[in-house]
Amino acid sequence: MALRCGIVGLPNVGKSTLFNALTAAEIAAENYPFCTVDPNTGVVPVPDPRLQALDAFVHADQVLPTTVELVDIAGLVRGASQGEGLGNQFLAHIREVNAVCHVVRCFEDAEVVHVDGKVDPLSDIETVESELGLADLETLAKRLDRARKTAKGGDKDAQAEVSFFEGLEAHLSAGEPARSFPVPDALAAAFRGAHLLTAKPVLYVANVDESGLAEGNPHTQAVEAHAQRTGSGIVRVCGKIEAELAQLPLEDKRDFLEDLGFEEPGLDRLARAVYHLLGLITFFTVGPKETRAWTVRAGARAPQAAAEIHSDFEKHFIRAEVIGYDDFIGAEGESGAKAGGKMRVEGKDYVVQDGDVVHFRVSA
Repeated sequence: MALRCGIVGLPNVGKSTLFNALTAAEIAAENYPFCTVDPNTGVVPVPDPRLQALDAFVHADQVLPTTVELVDIAGLVRGASQGEGLGNQFLAHIREVNAVCHVVRCFEDAEVVHVDGKVDPLSDIETVESELGLADLETLAKRLDRARKTAKGGDKDAQAEVSFFEGLEAHLSAGEPARSFPVPDALAAAFRGAHLLTAKPVLYVANVDESGLAEGNPHTQAVEAHAQRTGSGIVRVCGKIEAELAQLPLEDKRDFLEDLGFEEPGLDRLARAVYHLLGLITFFTVGPKETRAWTVRAGARAPQAAAEIHSDFEKHFIRAEVIGYDDFIGAEGESGAKAGGKMRVEGKDYVVQDGDVVHFRVSA
């Protein structure tokens, strides 16, 4: 499953610094707007301690985590929806991702210039989201025009679309994102087909200094309140610390984190937050050659999960042999789980659960 999350925000909020730390890529991160012109892409693992715990019983040749693809997108400025700055590229790149990581600056530093001359994360959020909303209004106007022409002929589906999209248009005009607008099941396909930018799920990444990492600060509190109101996620990270961690060997990282009083890097939490933002779960396959985490959307049935391993597996699916993660660990591996009656045989209607250890049986 190709999962792409775009890292966006105003210039100089720490986007590229965080991206560098996440991917260990040496892209430019200088202190001026539009340093990142073309989107930089990196694939990062989603940390999951269950993977190593499972492999402790098999010692596979490879241990492979699930991943998320991150795209560092050029900083946006006011007027992007009208093509200002790198607006056209910015909007096009956002259309290509599944979700948005919106980095907002929540630290004070006189040496790092803010594009608007002051640190105000809510104002930054409003700038980005209003530009996305304006672009959506333009998209919606075209969609409404087509629906109205069809509705004139008495098409009831088109008439329902007109009513729905007119309500959505008013919602967007009031400065609210499309993702917070209620969508009836009957119009879900039409809503998805509009490809609105503000319909994408958003995770706010509050970039703080070291003093604001553990408990936050007034800036992060404002962002948290906004995230709660709009149904978005939020995670706090310190870009400066993450950049330092990215340069250290594993053992030194652990010591550094321990000195700071943290159990894991903030970017581990960020990767997991992106994963959950997209409504994903993990299932595992375990064997001598490979212990691997796989990604499916929550609610996926067994044949759909099998297709993640190979596209032909969905068509040729016979059954799934399933052991829950806790049962696998408690029985100390597959043999113990089988002996203890913890392996289940499931058919095509089985909904895969997070943590399932699965072996798929397929026809030749």
